[in-house]
Amino acid sequence: MPAIKSLTVLYDALNEEGTFSEGDTIRGKVTLAVEKPTAVQSFFVKVKGDAQVRWTRSGNQKHAHSAVCRYLKLKHFFIEESSNGRRCKTVLPPGVHVYNFSFTIPSTSMPSSFNGTHGKIVYKLEAKLSRSWKFDKTAEKKITFVSKFFPHLQCLMLKQVAVKDKELGIFSSGKVHMEVTVDRKAYAPGETAVVVAKINNNSSSDMTPKVHLYQVIVYTASGRTKHENSTVNKMAGHNIGAHSEKEVSWAVKIPTHQKPTIKNCKIISVEYFLKVYLDISFAFDPEVTFPVIIIPPNLASASHHAGPPAMNPSPAAPMAWGFNPVMSSYDSPFLHSSSSSVLHPPLNPQPFQPPESHPAPSTPSYDPLPFMGATNFLSQSDEPPPAYSLIFPFSANDE
Repeated sequence: MPAIKSLTVLYDALNEEGTFSEGDTIRGKVTLAVEKPTAVQSFFVKVKGDAQVRWTRSGNQKHAHSAVCRYLKLKHFFIEESSNGRRCKTVLPPGVHVYNFSFTIPSTSMPSSFNGTHGKIVYKLEAKLSRSWKFDKTAEKKITFVSKFFPHLQCLMLKQVAVKDKELGIFSSGKVHMEVTVDRKAYAPGETAVVVAKINNNSSSDMTPKVHLYQVIVYTASGRTKHENSTVNKMAGHNIGAHSEKEVSWAVKIPTHQKPTIKNCKIISVEYFLKVYLDISFAFDPEVTFPVIIIPPNLASASHHAGPPAMNPSPAAPMAWGFNPVMSSYDSPFLHSSSSSVLHPPLNPQPFQPPESHPAPSTPSYDPLPFMGATNFLSQSDEPPPAYSLIFPFSANDE
């Protein structure tokens, strides 16, 4: 009969979706059931988050590209192994043992959970029990991490506008003008992007306006990249005849379970783009492309409540929009699994030396020449102008 009957790890959900973000606290418990007295060397639970990428490139020879990047690792011991190298054993009596734990996720930027064709970003809890001359007993529980690191969020709620002019040739003649407006840049899953296109078809060809929302995933490993494109939504408008004008609008729905944008991971990025174009036979299609950011629903509701940023921020508060010119849009420094944080002490401050006191210089006095305030040269009509020496008296210092 095995000594360990079961080992499970559970956590308390913070919301209906069961997600966690930067700064949240994960609370839970590890339950261990043993059938007979069991000697344990160490027993702990940890939370970790890793990004992994792997794909194979075909050719004359197959080349595998892989990369791993760690973003989170916190550990809590229930039974700690001796630090002096001696393996002290703790004997657990038969029965059910429950251990509570608590982890506070750092407030630094970390990418959201992700699962793709050539890579994944996984956050999980793992309990591990070690015994002498026995296989380790482990239990895992995945957690869904949703990053809330989206700088300049209020600016992402402003509308986007683009204009495209194209001269047609060969099989068509004339020019096409297109002005496209998108109501904003950031959307939550389930929301709708409102797209309006004003089209002036001053050419001899018919054309069909279309809109295309697509996803681009980029995997990076060994200095190489692997791209993966997929369509999220695609819509078409009515035909626009030659030498005519028309305004077309679309309501582009963001799927409810669409993955969020990821731009703060070194080896995996997930981006979205909205392309509006005119489908013209036997011609290069004029197009405009807008970036689209998919954000968590709670951030979207908070940003809608806050409203758009003020267009004329006061000079005394240049950071009112949350803009930091030193920080990049989404990237931040990360630690690889082989790296470590080092806290350096501050430099010794130099003692303050007050400046030597000097008497304040007296304010220079200016005495205008007597005639400057009493003489009006423009009003003199009969008298000759004053002599040069009268205006600029001779000084001995000029010799």
